[in-house]
Amino acid sequence: ESFRVNYFLEVVDQAIVSLTRRFEQYQGYEKTFGFLFTSDRLRSLDHKSLLAACVNLEDALKSGEHKDIDGAELFYELIFIQDLVKKSMGHVDILEILMKRPFYPNAIIAYRILLTIPVTIATAVRSFSKLKLLKSYLRSTMTQERLNGLATIALENDAWRRLNMKM
Repeated sequence: ESFRVNYFLEVVDQAIVSLTRRFEQYQGYEKTFGFLFTSDRLRSLDHKSLLAACVNLEDALKSGEHKDIDGAELFYELIFIQDLVKKSMGHVDILEILMKRPFYPNAIIAYRILLTIPVTIATAVRSFSKLKLLKSYLRSTMTQERLNGLATIALENDAWRRLNMKM
């Protein structure tokens, strides 16, 4: 009963909270980038909806006066891209096509940002999850230096396994 209350229920609770938070983040990204996910979704938009989505993306990627893309220019680029991608494709395939045609700069930037979002989220979540597990389990008997070392090993597990320790 002690294990269930002190360990199992805490882990299950943390997992539920993490999944809920991640799901909410992905819903936000879907609202911002959803029209770029597949060629079918891109082609399904009429001009009015596409322009609204492009302006929304411009606003989401704006920081003060600096903006990563121009929504109006992205709109015109995506109109041409709608005709360019006739078959059903994912966002990685679309970016590969665009990289061969560098005259769609706003679309290339938008797709590159879209493709980096899952990686940045997963890395941060993984880092904090590992650190939380290490710190809660070993907190009372560990120095900060040892905790940092263990966290690094836990995060870079694949590289650590390839190290030759028999020098």
